[in-house]
Amino acid sequence: MSIRLIVGLGNPGPEYEQTRHNAGFWLVDNLAAANGVRLARESRYQALAAKSAIKGSDVWLLEPQTFMNRSGQSVGALAGFYKIAADEILVVHDELDLAPGVAKLKLGGSSGGHNGLKDITAALGSQDYWRLRIGIGHPRELGLKQAVVDFVLHRPRKEEQALINEAIDRSLAILPLLCAGQTAAAMLQLHTK
Repeated sequence: MSIRLIVGLGNPGPEYEQTRHNAGFWLVDNLAAANGVRLARESRYQALAAKSAIKGSDVWLLEPQTFMNRSGQSVGALAGFYKIAADEILVVHDELDLAPGVAKLKLGGSSGGHNGLKDITAALGSQDYWRLRIGIGHPRELGLKQAVVDFVLHRPRKEEQALINEAIDRSLAILPLLCAGQTAAAMLQLHTK
């Protein structure tokens, strides 16, 4: 199955733009720029959206403009309108359980406490969508005393940002494979250092 919708998760507004929770937006912004498309406000999906050609296939790029915990409204609306199945959707999001610089791809599974994923699962009625997890680290693992909610809503330290950017670049490199339905090759390339 090929990917027809790539969703970047984040929170709208300039105050959140550079925060760790917006790693999904960062990837989609980079993907849109690399493909020469511009995300535009689509009120019917409560999102910024664009259609792009990746590996010869039309793929929707989506950044919900609801807050993170209501991301399912946008994803469900666009997927429903274009009849995009759960396993044709890739959701890109920040991941506390992965160190900065690490990116992992998987199909399905639990939300792992991520409110954006919980809402998308509820909207789609399925957990069987692809997830591209961009590591941001956990405050305890990084030697910080911040609460998780405070940590994700703050900007990464300079060295963390460089690692996150590297993970996004490696992730962008595997998207043509994923969009062509070559999921095993995409996972092998992403997960092999």
